[in-house]
Amino acid sequence: MKNQELLRTFAHMNAILALQEQRALLQLEYNTEKEAFRRQTEQTGMARKIKRGDAWWPLRVGRSYYNSLNQLCIEVFRTASDNGEEEEAVRSPGENFDFGRPVLFFRMEDPKTAKSPQIHYFNFTGTVSYVDGDRMVVSVPEGAPLVDLQSLAGIGVQLSFDETSYRTMFEALERTMRAKGRLAYLRDLFYDEHQKAQSFTFAPLHFPYLNVTQQEAVNRVLRAKDVAVVHGPPGTGKTTTLVEAIYETLRRESQVLVCAQSNMAVDWISEKLVDRGLNVLRIGNPTRVDDKMLSFTYERRFEAHPDYELLWAIRKAIRELRRRRSERRGGSDNYHQKLERLKERATELEVRINAQLFGEARVIACTLVGAANRLLDGQKFGTLFIDEAAQALEAACWIPLRRAQRVVLAGDHCQLPPTVKSIAALKAGLGKTLMERIVETHPEAVTLLKMQYRMNEEIMRFSSDWFYGNQVESAPEVKYRSILDLDVPMEWIDTSQYMAEGLQFAEEFVGESFGRINKEEAELTMLVLQQYFQKIGKERLLSERIDVGVISPYRAQVQYLRQLLRKREFFKPFRRLVTMNTVDGFQGQERDVIVISLVRSNDEGQIGFLRDLRRMNVAITRARMKLIILGNRQTLTRHPFYRRLWQYIEAL
Repeated sequence: MKNQELLRTFAHMNAILALQEQRALLQLEYNTEKEAFRRQTEQTGMARKIKRGDAWWPLRVGRSYYNSLNQLCIEVFRTASDNGEEEEAVRSPGENFDFGRPVLFFRMEDPKTAKSPQIHYFNFTGTVSYVDGDRMVVSVPEGAPLVDLQSLAGIGVQLSFDETSYRTMFEALERTMRAKGRLAYLRDLFYDEHQKAQSFTFAPLHFPYLNVTQQEAVNRVLRAKDVAVVHGPPGTGKTTTLVEAIYETLRRESQVLVCAQSNMAVDWISEKLVDRGLNVLRIGNPTRVDDKMLSFTYERRFEAHPDYELLWAIRKAIRELRRRRSERRGGSDNYHQKLERLKERATELEVRINAQLFGEARVIACTLVGAANRLLDGQKFGTLFIDEAAQALEAACWIPLRRAQRVVLAGDHCQLPPTVKSIAALKAGLGKTLMERIVETHPEAVTLLKMQYRMNEEIMRFSSDWFYGNQVESAPEVKYRSILDLDVPMEWIDTSQYMAEGLQFAEEFVGESFGRINKEEAELTMLVLQQYFQKIGKERLLSERIDVGVISPYRAQVQYLRQLLRKREFFKPFRRLVTMNTVDGFQGQERDVIVISLVRSNDEGQIGFLRDLRRMNVAITRARMKLIILGNRQTLTRHPFYRRLWQYIEAL
């Protein structure tokens, strides 16, 4: 007994120390990102920000109005932009305007008419409500100078530093360190490899539409008292499994909380749950603004409630009363009594509408940071599901964990990691996720999905061997899939062989954010793609809609490749079939053909962040039938991963 108490005390101290370290590393990341943002704001010209998609200018400013949540909003339209088709495609969801991001409005003279245009920032911060193409709605504080925004020329909007997310994560860490009860138990358990995660015991349930390991995963979720992990390698049906686990959990619980790191990931799982027939209430606005996605948002449901018109009338009366009071600059007790009565009535209606919306919903869905929303105050859930958990900082996962009795994490820690900008914080372990930690300390809670439905066997096999202990198998229907008869599923075109013929294939550094570019390799990439298209034939490409992804780890290379694609007449009929993006931009996607331009080419064997093999795992597992890699073998194969990859492809 004493030994057990000692182990528990040790686990508790270990957890607290680890969370204190997390807090220190998060502070380092906060300082790094804030300084980088300040430096970028001072040094990066507005034209570059517009090109990157970090600013919209010039804007047409539309109407202002109060939305259903009683927030003052203004709509803006991007009327012209230098960033065009090329940059639009290389934006990744986390880098540009997205729901909840803080923004600053500014006024700038036209650079064509002013020699050194001055930028004047307005003294308030807005928040992105939603974005739909070139239209954005921004919620602004009361008293914002809306008349100036609507009447002045040269208005623009740019991203501001996101203090809110960091503040929410710091608060979550502090709360977790101070926690008592269930949250404290989970905290200590997750850091304690000696204590087993608890589970119920019952005969396995059978789900005929799932494969063996998917069924095993759903059963493990249902049995778990504390934690379960669904580890889903590429193409193994992780989302299908998670949706089924949520559906089955809701046969035992009245409501669950479903979170993910990004709005896009929340949208994806929410849509699948709606398709499964579940009533989903989405807190926060979706990234894709269409009727299906909007129909299950809190805001749209709130507006549709029968009591909403009365609430709207009362809120309008409150605003009118305040306006008249400010115009008269005087008042009486009668004003205060009227105002209080109206506010009480409005609060009563809001509470009633919320109670009904939350009472009807089976699934509450939001981002991890969104779980701090005041709408969820007082809400408790039997189960929290975190999708794409391997892409979320641990601190972010503790935000919703305080609301739940147990947690189910789904994702793949062998694919994209969380974004960490501080090298020091990354090296010290900030990039280690809660999911990774639980996989290490509680392997008994983990189910690896082992049957993949995406890739030709030979494309899949290398990833399975290197990352998943050779445990992933191909479903029979995809095992031999290919586009051309007798085609080799994987090729590596070695650019160093062309260098002997006098071609340079030299990498160039083009700046911190955009990384490196290799123009000759980009030219060769387009030539290789053209030759492969010619082998397939135009008629077949178009009739079967054979789709292609061109991936590079570097944004500059992606942008240059898009320029080449637009310039080449040959590709004109096929442009809708070709997507070009960074590795991060292709997360969760797949294509019939994938072409990867690795860029790095130097005598020292320097490969930079190509050493992050999880990114390469994502890149090489996007292809269903054909994978073509272009890269300097002499530079890359000094690293054991690329050496093994080269040898594997050569042996096919």
